[in-house]
Amino acid sequence: MAIPRRWDRIERRLADLVFYLLLAAAVVLAGWLGARHDWYWDWTSGGRNTLSAESVAVIKRLEGGLRVTVFLGRNHPLAKSIERLLARYQEAGGDLSVSYVDPQLFPDRARAAQVTALGQLLLEYRGHRETIDQIGEAPITDAIARLTRDDIPWIAALEGHGERRIDGKDAGDLGRFAGLLGARGIRLQPLDLVTEPAVPGNTRLLLLSTPRIALFPGEAKTIIRYLDQGGNLLWLMDPGALEGLDPVAEHLGIQRLPGELVDANVRELNIDDPTVAMVKDFPDHPVTRGLSGPALFPGAVSFRSRASPGWTVAAPLRTQTNSWNETGPIKGEVSRDPAREEHPGPLPVALVLTRPAPRGQGQQRVIVVGDGDFLSNANLATAGNRALGLRMVEWLTAPPGSVQVPERVLPDRDLALTRSEIVTVGGGALIGLPSLLLLIGLLIRWRRGR
Repeated sequence: MAIPRRWDRIERRLADLVFYLLLAAAVVLAGWLGARHDWYWDWTSGGRNTLSAESVAVIKRLEGGLRVTVFLGRNHPLAKSIERLLARYQEAGGDLSVSYVDPQLFPDRARAAQVTALGQLLLEYRGHRETIDQIGEAPITDAIARLTRDDIPWIAALEGHGERRIDGKDAGDLGRFAGLLGARGIRLQPLDLVTEPAVPGNTRLLLLSTPRIALFPGEAKTIIRYLDQGGNLLWLMDPGALEGLDPVAEHLGIQRLPGELVDANVRELNIDDPTVAMVKDFPDHPVTRGLSGPALFPGAVSFRSRASPGWTVAAPLRTQTNSWNETGPIKGEVSRDPAREEHPGPLPVALVLTRPAPRGQGQQRVIVVGDGDFLSNANLATAGNRALGLRMVEWLTAPPGSVQVPERVLPDRDLALTRSEIVTVGGGALIGLPSLLLLIGLLIRWRRGR
């Protein structure tokens, strides 16, 4: 007996309904599984989702649990990307535990970790800890390498002539900055060259700030001897007389421009003091690569971009246009006077110098900054000063042969199309694809109607 056509249509509709229900269930289950389990394959030509060999080697050096605290709520949009990044370190064999802390709910823990922004990471390993500001493979790997290295870098800070104290609490001292370095496993010690005949041999970096009382000639010779032996130097140089450090400047070939920097660009930050110089555009150098936010230098001097033979000016940090070195009194309205050797910006406010190490392998490194106040207790937390200061010290104290995570080259990041290709792709998306779907729908309807 033939089945009535009406029942045939009902069965077809029931079959379609069951099909759509099963399809919807499959989509929901796939979404549910995808939200709870991550599977991914790195098909990018630049390998952007895979750890570099340098990072894997650092992870393999871990001999105990590395604790990573992410100061971010688990429901924050950034949390998922951080979780995937840290998962690569765990998959590489690292003994890594990750926890999340919402700094808005636990402000005390955030302050103890010196967290100032959402998404910062606190790394803890064998009693040492470090808080990093940037999220990425290079900053995380660099921090792990610093925490796991066996050698302890020592910084000797010149004192005894009224310099900025590394244990001082006054506004102009460097106590807060020294505390940050100590939390990263860097040891600091004061150095008085009146009582010490030489810079100690275990010194990784010599820190100079402008003295209030002139150094003796023998002390300057001791510093020059330290440089000739390949020692690294961070010099926080203020306006005014060098107070006995002139021979050191001549030895390095450092030449200051007269007067004091004035910068009208700081008005965009609602700063009315023109003696605050701003560095906003950083050069592509390990010291400054990836830094965001300007660095501010109150009461700074500028330099000529030159050094003694054998040294290379690797990366001068420059002010912007509409800045100059003012040689007259800074009162009321000031303007540049070319007749008084006042040069227009951009002007170098810091010089990064390098040369092959005179003894042994590696590179000798010197940074001369035309301002000591930018790392002082009063200005350390201003803008990007803290991040820049830490980068300077990390680069200057890095041991020879230390790990360097290569910069990712992403050839598939940009898509370059000709005009005809743009028309083809756009026309296919706007006209071709909808037309094809409409044709398929009409064909299905015609076949069902037969």
